[in-house]
Amino acid sequence: MPATGTGQEIAIFLVGVVFGIYIILLILRTIFGLVRADYYNPISQTIVMLTDPPLRVLRPVIPSVGRVDLAAIVLMIVLKFIEIWLRVLIVGVDAGVGIILAVAIRELLTTVIWVFIIALIAEVVMSWLQAGGGSTNNPIMRLAGAVNRPILGPLRRALPNTGAIDFSPMIALVGLYILLIILRSF
Repeated sequence: MPATGTGQEIAIFLVGVVFGIYIILLILRTIFGLVRADYYNPISQTIVMLTDPPLRVLRPVIPSVGRVDLAAIVLMIVLKFIEIWLRVLIVGVDAGVGIILAVAIRELLTTVIWVFIIALIAEVVMSWLQAGGGSTNNPIMRLAGAVNRPILGPLRRALPNTGAIDFSPMIALVGLYILLIILRSF
């Protein structure tokens, strides 16, 4: 890989930030739909408002299948492909379309896993800070709980009840980190 100058590093960083933020919003929107998170939550509403314009254009061509928003998934892949293609152009490396697509899909999957990791950590930390039942009014806590429910629910049912300490988030984090390690090997 050729050496990059300061200007190239700044350009790569800015491309990553601009595309990355929007892609994360699309990932969150997709996950919220899959887990049936509260649509009227102010955070959900903001994400819907920010991601709706391109999805309104794509949905007539790419309809949803059940709760799976295929238009959002296709848009994520296209945006991640463009992001990586721009980064490759900035650096001056020659990469084929297939390689860029494979890297885009791997990076998207990595980001999805990180979204779950951050949601788990957020729920755990907020549960410590808002002990005593105050967490039900926090919109972030409600969304994090909805995102984590499909992962933590089966673990909580499988693990023995240990009283005040819930080990399911730790086991989920270990499993998600193992998935990251496996994903990096490809």
